[in-house]
Amino acid sequence: MLPFRRHTGIVAPLDRPNVDTDQIIPKQFLKRIERTGFGEFLFYDWRYKAEGERNPSFVLNEHGFEGASVLVAGKNFGCGSSREHAPWALLDYGFRAVIAPSFADIFANNCLKNGLLPVVLSETEVALIMRRAQTLSPYRVTVDLERCLVEDAEGFSASFEMDDFSRHCLLEGLDDIGLTLQQESQISSYEARRAKWRVALP
Repeated sequence: MLPFRRHTGIVAPLDRPNVDTDQIIPKQFLKRIERTGFGEFLFYDWRYKAEGERNPSFVLNEHGFEGASVLVAGKNFGCGSSREHAPWALLDYGFRAVIAPSFADIFANNCLKNGLLPVVLSETEVALIMRRAQTLSPYRVTVDLERCLVEDAEGFSASFEMDDFSRHCLLEGLDDIGLTLQQESQISSYEARRAKWRVALP
């Protein structure tokens, strides 16, 4: 997966709590076997009207939020089902980080395993970022995983916490497969030795 170290991007404010994974990527679009191609369906029921036209009142369709790569949202973001397609859709759309007061545990874990950074800040800090994103469009923040800081050009700075293992994996771009492949030489050595004594089953 793509490493995450330091990212500066336009902030899109999604001022809603309890955004569930079926709103992030509705179930009718979970038919692809690849991780790509889900971005066009991100927040589909909010981005589009029943007739298929863009909903001009939804934030991602508003002027100033084109190319947004940091999403700020309300508490309990990513609740609902455990579908891994939710971070896939956010990443495919172009988001690299989501900032919220809290995340559903499974969603946050899926983000970490796919290179999308979930940043937990206090409700007061999130409210400030939300307000600035709504009034200073285009408003940008820098999310620095090396220093665990979120900063903007207006003087705002807030630290966030992340466990050392998850932080290491994101910094180095290591998903579960990448972690396993770090032991490739030992695995190959074991398989070479194993081939000499294993007995083929009938």
